[in-house]
Amino acid sequence: MLTMDIRITVICENTVATSLPALGEHGFAVFIETHSGNYLFDTGQGLSLLHNAKCLKKDLTTVDKIFLSHGHYDHTGGLPSALKLTTKIKVYAHPDIFSKKYARLKIDGREEERYIGIKHKKAYYEKRGAQFIFTTSFSEVGEGMYLTGEVPRKTEYEKGDQRLLVKENGRLVRDPLRDDQSLVLRTEKGVVVILGCAHSGLINTLQYILDYCKGEKLYALLGGTHLGFLKDEQLDKTIAQLKLYDFRKIGASHCTGLMASSRLQQEFKDRFFFANVGTSIVLD
Repeated sequence: MLTMDIRITVICENTVATSLPALGEHGFAVFIETHSGNYLFDTGQGLSLLHNAKCLKKDLTTVDKIFLSHGHYDHTGGLPSALKLTTKIKVYAHPDIFSKKYARLKIDGREEERYIGIKHKKAYYEKRGAQFIFTTSFSEVGEGMYLTGEVPRKTEYEKGDQRLLVKENGRLVRDPLRDDQSLVLRTEKGVVVILGCAHSGLINTLQYILDYCKGEKLYALLGGTHLGFLKDEQLDKTIAQLKLYDFRKIGASHCTGLMASSRLQQEFKDRFFFANVGTSIVLD
């Protein structure tokens, strides 16, 4: 279990909360400071990581480990920038982050497949100091810190994003997103969950974590929930279940979307906050 003096700060996100001259981008990255070391969860799209870290006075040269939630460009694009400062460093990820990922989008009324995967091959990052450690199951990655690995899909209503594809044998097929994983911190205040996009389904993800943290109180949920891409029926069921978990803080951002975030604020009142660039959770 992590003792107190923990600070979790959003470095990259679609919007900016601080009055400092930070930048917003479609992406996500979180800087985690603990008594046992500093960590980076995701790296954003690559446009704002270094600039925002400097604005927020977060020294990326102190990062001990990097965790990647999945292989989309808006979570992995800043990895080369981070590696310039960290040199040799362990990078925890699922092996599927290097699969060829696409999205089927409507652009100017026309359907188009656009590449949205990680920008470079594994060797490119390794030459720049990345030491990949691939995780597929619930694994301890630091003192009181865990990556979920692959999350089983058990809920009947969490269907996933139909637009997300992967190239296999020259054909585009639906991406099962096995690489989607979240970070779990066991703290004295309770369990803290940091999401990338929760492509496995928010409730699938939380229930899987609770299977490993039975009987532990929940404290905070932070990150992208992908609720902004759901139909109303699925959103209703997700919120109903989320209420049963009794998180004290719920910080939604990135792929949650403004409409879904507004709904979460209505449902969770002062427990909800929007986790954009500059937002911090402090556990002391």
